[in-house]
Amino acid sequence: MAASKKAVLGPLVGAVDQGTSSTRFLVFNSKTAELLSHHQVEIKQEFPREGWVEQDPKEILHSVYECIEKTCEKLGQLNIDISNIKAIGVSNQRETTVVWDKITGEPLYNAVVWLDLRTQSTVESLSKRIPGNNNFVKSLTGGVNGGVHCTDVTNASRTMLFNIHSLEWDKQLCEFFGIPMEILPNVRSSSEIYGLMKISHSVKAGALEGVPISGCLGDQSAALVGQMCFQIGQAKNTYGTGCFLLCNTGHKCVFSDHGLLTTVAYKLGRDKPVYYALEGSVAIAGAVIRWLRDNLGIIKTSEEIEKLAKEVGTSYGCYFVPAFSGLYAPYWEPSARGIICGLTQFTNKCHIAFAALEAVCFQTREILDAMNRDCGIPLSHLQVDGGMTSNKILMQLQADILYIPVVKPSMPETTALGAAMAAGAAEGVGVWSLEPEDLSAVTMERFEPQINAEESEIRYSTWKKAVMKSMGWVTTQSPESGDPSIFCSLPLGFFIVSSMVMLIGARYISGIP
Repeated sequence: MAASKKAVLGPLVGAVDQGTSSTRFLVFNSKTAELLSHHQVEIKQEFPREGWVEQDPKEILHSVYECIEKTCEKLGQLNIDISNIKAIGVSNQRETTVVWDKITGEPLYNAVVWLDLRTQSTVESLSKRIPGNNNFVKSLTGGVNGGVHCTDVTNASRTMLFNIHSLEWDKQLCEFFGIPMEILPNVRSSSEIYGLMKISHSVKAGALEGVPISGCLGDQSAALVGQMCFQIGQAKNTYGTGCFLLCNTGHKCVFSDHGLLTTVAYKLGRDKPVYYALEGSVAIAGAVIRWLRDNLGIIKTSEEIEKLAKEVGTSYGCYFVPAFSGLYAPYWEPSARGIICGLTQFTNKCHIAFAALEAVCFQTREILDAMNRDCGIPLSHLQVDGGMTSNKILMQLQADILYIPVVKPSMPETTALGAAMAAGAAEGVGVWSLEPEDLSAVTMERFEPQINAEESEIRYSTWKKAVMKSMGWVTTQSPESGDPSIFCSLPLGFFIVSSMVMLIGARYISGIP
């Protein structure tokens, strides 16, 4: 029997989406933005001590290889020729840090995850003196055998070592934190050819060897691009391990008076202008569902949370503040810890499940209010994405609590889509146009508020009372009286060198500028 003919779909673009909870590799049609195939692997998190959050760097890198390999197999089963993959983009969890031996390529310690609190006392000590980076690109381009040690401006901007105006590592900041500038990666734009894929021949994914790696963004910037928020004032909220609301402020840095961060949104080409964003960060969103599953055993799978919440349709006065790592925006209160309050003998696991979903929505309301005050023009609707948006109860709750419509794309993998768009649009690749007239129309699902404004405000004000109760639970020790471990004495900047540079590793390829 003659071999079946491979489907020809035009140029394809792959995207590695390495998040806190899982790794994915996805392949898109660059002409239609259609998702053709993907594979996902969950990543373990380790909690060696209270407040410490770590991951195994080798497990993370292996998960990238596994996802690429499995996705290529699935494409083969769909009769799609993987030689049509013309570029690969990378999106990664930001601020998670790995340090490795440049000779052997071996990590010196576990990855210290962005949720980790061990440097809190160091932060407090440093704050009295004043008025990190994961690299997949290096590994995927060859690691110690000539890999490209680089990051992009969106990741670099998350390190506290980068000047977001000059777009260079800042000598004064590096000296302040005690970070040798020579260990830091080269900073590039978010869309250009960094190197070519080079994977061990023992890995089947080696079929993609030689494909350009040409897109790189921190996960939240990638989602902003994937949601096509290219105009000033456009915003998106991503529901992942945490929750992150970004608003495009254009070429202008807007500094917040309400607890938000000013960050680099993207720079889509070496010669293209940089765009900035205001960002509101919530530490615990999807992570609270994982906690209910792994720590309390209330659910067996993350999907069950919607079923439990639907059974009761209310929290019955139960409020859950999941401040496992303190409170992020707009409070920035490290002394806070998680609480569940308003309990009665009637409260059961369904009410707690509902309260957990409400907590995600209330936290989003807080950062949206701060965003509206900083920008001066309230958002008329909220664009959303991320794995949790498949939960319809969550989306309806979000619309009710914000009291504005919530709009989600039919294809929620906008983080990976943004990385793919950046890769496909890079100079020397040119298979994905970012011109407004060429961008594919996206099918949206819309959730309208179904409660009155007064009820929404009452629920929100009760939540604020619960938040106040969560504060002041812990005090931090000074570095002198704390844990003598070497990691407690390392400078803060060592742990926050941003995430693109160490986890995705790529090898230097001769002839690549």
